[in-house]
Amino acid sequence: MGTNLKISDQELKSRLENVHGENRKEKQHNAGKLTAWERIHLLVDEGTFVETNAFIEHRCTYFSMQNKKQEGDGVITGYGKVDGRTVCVYAQDFTVFGGSISKMNAKKIADIQNKALQMKVPIIGLFDSGGARVQEGIQSLSGHGNIFFNNVKTSGIIPQISAIMGPCAGGASYSPALTDFILMVEGTSNMFITGPRVVKEAIGQVVSMDELGGTETHSMMSGMADYVASDDKMCIAYIKKLLTYLPDNYKKRPSSHKLAPFNMIKNEKINDIVPFSNRQAFDTMEVIKCLTDEGSIMEMKAKYAPNIITTLARIGGHPVGIVANQSSQKAGCIDIDAADKAAGFIRICDSFNIPLINLVDVSGFYPGMEQEQRGIIRHGAKMLFAYSEAEVLKITVILRKAYGGSYLAMCSKELGADMVFAWPNAEIAVMSAEAAIDVLYRDASEESKEKYREEYKKQFMTPFEAAHNGYVDEVIIPSDTRKKIINILSLYQDQEVCADKLPHKNIPM
Repeated sequence: MGTNLKISDQELKSRLENVHGENRKEKQHNAGKLTAWERIHLLVDEGTFVETNAFIEHRCTYFSMQNKKQEGDGVITGYGKVDGRTVCVYAQDFTVFGGSISKMNAKKIADIQNKALQMKVPIIGLFDSGGARVQEGIQSLSGHGNIFFNNVKTSGIIPQISAIMGPCAGGASYSPALTDFILMVEGTSNMFITGPRVVKEAIGQVVSMDELGGTETHSMMSGMADYVASDDKMCIAYIKKLLTYLPDNYKKRPSSHKLAPFNMIKNEKINDIVPFSNRQAFDTMEVIKCLTDEGSIMEMKAKYAPNIITTLARIGGHPVGIVANQSSQKAGCIDIDAADKAAGFIRICDSFNIPLINLVDVSGFYPGMEQEQRGIIRHGAKMLFAYSEAEVLKITVILRKAYGGSYLAMCSKELGADMVFAWPNAEIAVMSAEAAIDVLYRDASEESKEKYREEYKKQFMTPFEAAHNGYVDEVIIPSDTRKKIINILSLYQDQEVCADKLPHKNIPM
């Protein structure tokens, strides 16, 4: 007689939970982390998740690994809906082999990457892994290579979001580096190529995991982290909000919200934010708050290169990407880090049809030997390249200073701006009046220099001179800015994405 192998739905559910480490969740919780399944349940709409390759096992026979198999092999992959939208997801399970990446584990991830590309939907990676599975040697490395290749193949076609929710060590850290957005969790996530032990053995340096690759390192120094969440739940909530600013793929536009809460008091407040003196600093974020819908600002890399602001937001319900010089940091000058930060953001916005709003108050590229020796020319050129290549709608607003090459780098008409507005006190010139007269009349008396400065200001330091020559479309009062932008965005939203648009890869900056 045959044996009846049929199992009940409850038994199957229990088995699936156990093979993915649910029976080890207490240890994960004690470390301040949710389990892989808990993360997926928080992210994906209830009852919509379809798991793929659920019972895959590794094939390693070295170091007695043939006796240590576990179905699923340390990663959960599948697809489902997030707030009604289809997404693909993979979540590394630290409770199974430390979430380490084997050849078969990597196959699961590569398969779901291919599924996301086939479906043309966003893919979200939840990272919590000790890195390559050492017992497998080159097979594990081969698996990593397949994942990296798919990251690049997918780049610019569908949004890729990486959430570092535990360790992300060794070569595995290159995968999130190849994606569009990287999120981290305070106190539990680390990301580095070489761990503390290897560093000590190699160069004798004693360093902690947090110093090598903690949230402070990547949010302030390396610029890898776009956002740092306080815990796993906040990280998942951020992913959900981020998705609302992104389309499914490069052929679509992000959705607009009809209800756009905005406090009209801010519309008048904007007239008084920028000081008349171009030597006096101000907080450019206050201008952004006066232009954008309530609660819509999602700043990226807020603590890294703070002299330039890159943020997603909504204006009149329309998703936009904002690039703005931060007057209160380095006088808004563009240095190497700021150029890299802006260029990467511009390319992501262009890939996914997010209009760019550029707020300009810049007196130049940051001067000095250190910047020149590190290649400010090369890095600054990335901004010029990114803006020139971008086919998305570009609106530039000159708030105050716009000097020299940095004026061009902030998306002037010559670099493809579709509309350029200037506020009444804007100054658009090669350099400030003081610097220009020192060059032109170096040996003149101070009295003569002052006379020449006034003449220079009247001739060049006014937006109307630029407008007369076609470099500025309209000179507007600050409180009209939001209304003007909304009108253009509304007209643009009615247009279809160009049918023959080609994707471009978002190379790490």
